[in-house]
Amino acid sequence: MSASGTAAAGQVEHMLRQVTPGRYDAYEALLKALADPASGQVWMLLWHGRAGSPDAQYGNMEVDGVGYAPCVTSAQELAVSGWNRAHEVVGGLDIARALYPDRWGIWLNPHAPGGGVGIPWPDLRRIATGLDRMPAGPLRLSEPAIEIPQFYALLSQNAHRTPAVRSLRRAWVQPALGAPYLAIGLDLYDTGRQSVDAVRAMMQQSIAAVPEGLPVSTVAMSDEYDPVTMWLRANSRPFYDRDAHGAPQGGGYGYPPPHGH
Repeated sequence: MSASGTAAAGQVEHMLRQVTPGRYDAYEALLKALADPASGQVWMLLWHGRAGSPDAQYGNMEVDGVGYAPCVTSAQELAVSGWNRAHEVVGGLDIARALYPDRWGIWLNPHAPGGGVGIPWPDLRRIATGLDRMPAGPLRLSEPAIEIPQFYALLSQNAHRTPAVRSLRRAWVQPALGAPYLAIGLDLYDTGRQSVDAVRAMMQQSIAAVPEGLPVSTVAMSDEYDPVTMWLRANSRPFYDRDAHGAPQGGGYGYPPPHGH
C-alpha cells in the first residue's frame, strides 16, 4: 500500500480520536471519513460464520435501547481488541446501506478506553443517502413558534388545488450543525412522477409568502426512516387535511397536546 493509501486508511481512526461529547463538527468529519470510498473501511466483528459465508452474522450490542453492530477501525485495533472469531472488512458506505434499513447502527472500537463511539442508524442513513442531503443530528424538533399565517394560508389553498396532496404538517428543526429551518411534511395519495412535479410546483408557488431568510424544506410523510417525519407522525396534527374538507385544524396553532403512539 502506498504512503497516501496508508494515510487514507487511517482517516477514520484519526477522526475518531477527535470526537468528544458536544464536538458535532468532529463527529461530522468522522461520518465523512466513513462515507469516503477511499478511506471508509471498518472491520466488522462476526459473531457467527466467516466473511462471505451465508451464515455470517455480525455481533450486536444495545446502548440506550438502540441496536449497534460492533466493529474496529484497523487491523491493529482488531489485534488489541482480543476478538478471536472471524471478521469482515467492509466499506463504510456498504455497511451503512446494509444496516440502516433494519435500524441498526455501528459501534466503533468498543474495546477502546472510554468505550469507543456509536454511529446510530439515522446517521448511517445519512451516509448511505448523502451527508449533505440531510440535516446533522441530533435534531431538536418542536412546533414552529414563528407566526407566518399568510404562508400557511397560501400553502393550504395551493394544496387544495393539488389533488395529490392528502395533508400537510409542520415542524421547526434545529440541526446539530447549520441553520434551523421550517419543515413541511407532505402526505401524498401517490408518489408518481406527475404528482411529485405538481407538489414541487405547489411549494414553489407558496414559497413567495415566506419571509426573506427563512429556510423551508419538505419531508415525505411516507418515509419511515426520516427522523423529522417520525416526529411529525408522533407529535403533530395536519394544518391542512383534505379529508376534513381542507379546513385548517383547530386548537393550539394546529397542534394537539404532545402525546405518544
